[in-house]
Amino acid sequence: MLEHGGRLRKAALEYGIDEADWLDLSTGLAPWPFPVPDIPVRAWARLPETDDGLEQAACDYYGTLQALPVAGSQMAIQLLPRLRRAGKVGVLSPCYAEHAEAWRRSGYIVREVLEQEVDFFIDSLDVLVVVNPNNPTGLNLTPNRLLDWHSRLAQRGGWLVVDEAFMDNTPQLSLAPFAHQVGLIVLRSFGKFFGLAGVRLGFVLAERKLLKLLAEQVGPWAVSGPTRVIGQACLRDTEGHMRQRVRAEEASERLASLLDHYGFTPLGGCALFQWLITERAEALYEFMAQRGILLRLFTHNSSLRFGLPADEADWVRLALAFEEFAKDSQ
Repeated sequence: MLEHGGRLRKAALEYGIDEADWLDLSTGLAPWPFPVPDIPVRAWARLPETDDGLEQAACDYYGTLQALPVAGSQMAIQLLPRLRRAGKVGVLSPCYAEHAEAWRRSGYIVREVLEQEVDFFIDSLDVLVVVNPNNPTGLNLTPNRLLDWHSRLAQRGGWLVVDEAFMDNTPQLSLAPFAHQVGLIVLRSFGKFFGLAGVRLGFVLAERKLLKLLAEQVGPWAVSGPTRVIGQACLRDTEGHMRQRVRAEEASERLASLLDHYGFTPLGGCALFQWLITERAEALYEFMAQRGILLRLFTHNSSLRFGLPADEADWVRLALAFEEFAKDSQ
């Protein structure tokens, strides 16, 4: 399995620091979980029903015509390759590594391409996968550009797969309203923006025929009854959405300023994280980990991703650690 952020237990054992004493900035999760509603006993006692309102709540929230709930968007990433025959897949990279891995494991020829290379390669591809905003670089592509790529693929029976796991703060840039078009597949993650990754919920937005084929691969009852209750409550909490967007944006800007202050100017980011490349990435990662602050390290390009601190105590702790690092580096 590929490595991801959030492996706090492993870090706790490796550095001899109790889990409760860590500041975990290794994931791109909002550090302010939405409140979990009271879950009726019937949600635990009965098999999940698919007409309980969750799908409609998702359609309303994302602004789309139909949505398929899955047990986290990771499930869809692994299952989508089953719906096509072997072919050539382009993955706009660097990005979330599971995309390329899933297509490779299913026997496809995978080419990881840079943003400026897409137009050159797209007419030779059967599928193009884009993470927007990108993880970890924060690159944001415009809807018009993505729709142009989709048009070029779709006229040959190809797909554009857009992973919008970090799109919730910028819904105006989402392709969800266009997801009814043949050959366009939009993936949405629930856990990141709502701060409830343990719920394991995501949605696939696409035309009805493809969603039916994917539902057959997903199988029955993939999303539990309690998860459906939580998902529906959060998706309909419009006041909560506004609060979360504002505080995430403010925290992300504050984080970028803090990093810049200590000489680590981010190269990219979005509302839920900041990303930087530095030759001192491994040294900074190790220094922070020894003080119970967990970051996301990418060794292949010497970069780091910083998630958002949750409260003032976390901000102070992070700033003090940077002060110590600056003194040690003199």
